[in-house]
Amino acid sequence: MGLLAKLIIAILVICFLILVAFFGRLPALRNTPIAWLHRLIWVKIPGAVLAIDNRLTGGRLTSSVGRFFTFMLHDKHPTILVFFLLLLTVGEVLYLPGAWPRLSTLNQVLGAISIVLPYWFLYKAAYTDPGIITPANHARHMSHYPYDFTLYHPGAVCRTCLLLKPARSKHCSVCKRCVGRMDHHCVFINNCVGYGNQHFFLLLLLTTAWLTTYGAALGWTLVRDSAVARTSNDAFRLWKPSRMPWEHYFLLLMVGIQDDVGVGSVTLLATMTNPMVWALLGYHVYLIWAGTTTNESMKWSDWKIEMDEGCAFKRALNPENPSQQQRSRDFTLEPAWTRWPVEPLQILVRTDDGHPPHRDSPYGYGEWERVWSLRDVENLYDIGFWDNLTDIMVKDYSFRAEGKGRPPRDDDDAGVFGDEEADVEGYGHRDSRGGGGSSSSGGNGNDKDLRRAHKERARRSKKPNMPTVAGIVNAAT
Repeated sequence: MGLLAKLIIAILVICFLILVAFFGRLPALRNTPIAWLHRLIWVKIPGAVLAIDNRLTGGRLTSSVGRFFTFMLHDKHPTILVFFLLLLTVGEVLYLPGAWPRLSTLNQVLGAISIVLPYWFLYKAAYTDPGIITPANHARHMSHYPYDFTLYHPGAVCRTCLLLKPARSKHCSVCKRCVGRMDHHCVFINNCVGYGNQHFFLLLLLTTAWLTTYGAALGWTLVRDSAVARTSNDAFRLWKPSRMPWEHYFLLLMVGIQDDVGVGSVTLLATMTNPMVWALLGYHVYLIWAGTTTNESMKWSDWKIEMDEGCAFKRALNPENPSQQQRSRDFTLEPAWTRWPVEPLQILVRTDDGHPPHRDSPYGYGEWERVWSLRDVENLYDIGFWDNLTDIMVKDYSFRAEGKGRPPRDDDDAGVFGDEEADVEGYGHRDSRGGGGSSSSGGNGNDKDLRRAHKERARRSKKPNMPTVAGIVNAAT
């Protein structure tokens, strides 16, 4: 087996192991061979090794290895970020000397832009505040999203940060801080992906996917030209001619790759890693379409298990008769105003014994209804693909008629989003201006919000919810 063949096999094995390691726990792959391999590599084999080590060394070897992997995967350090940078830089250093003189002016311009953009967005994603929640900005994060009473319930306090958890936030065990609209912690950027930097993370994926695609396409063109020049066989094409034997085709292909090993090897690397980058980008586009995050997708998976066991129940948050008094809201626990265009209509809870909660349980009106499918549960944070995308790409975008599209001004911060002691007053102040709560009064602006909300709810009822998100909340009895 030649050196090139060994290199190709090594690259394929590394790419596959990365796929299994990083994506094997995704809910969408739970019952697939990839999930089985993930359990084999990360659970079964380590368990067997631990049992052997306990007999031989009393567990000292596996303890040391475990501490190393815990540091690599669960501590904040730039090792993987540096590896990613080296992968980009070394690949370009090997590729460009042989490829650049052979490119047209147009390809040189496009190539330069394609090379620079991933570095820029990597820097922005890694060093931009992902949405760290502090006492100083807590009120602002509370106003971003309402609690949906499904995945997020008011009153939850972070035991580490000692702050009320805003809707869609999560405490990162790696960064040791709460992050607004937390998606996940990414080791490739050594940072969380959240409210403040998710748009840069998506652009990093997009530009990296484009770079690998563009580089591979140019590389294979250069490989073909090299093979034709070395063998004088004008019939050779990247797509195998129908009359050319496979042995002859691969021989010519190897000649083209070995003519410039730098261009050929990087072309192979870009070709084999390209599907992984596009798959990750596609997964995040799917999450945007579904109005959820990676963190929430796992919560929805937990709810799916509860539903399969018959332990999930829902009922309306407000009485069906509008003339009846609407639910009272504790503004010390939830915001009276958010920039989100819709308010929750239902509450979802679980019980340990599979029996419905007591009718007089806190929150909600009417009888409890057992839920068997995610399609029967509203995803409050899905307001349509383009609005979901706008929410990620445009920071502090207001979806309400009041201040449409305008980020809060600095004087808003001083009055409404001030220090922690002013939180409740700030929410009440917003509410008194006609923008708060689930009240249907307040002028044409709120009427437009309600019409839009009903339209979006009707549309979403036709789109199946993805199997992905929800913290399980014990029902109060």
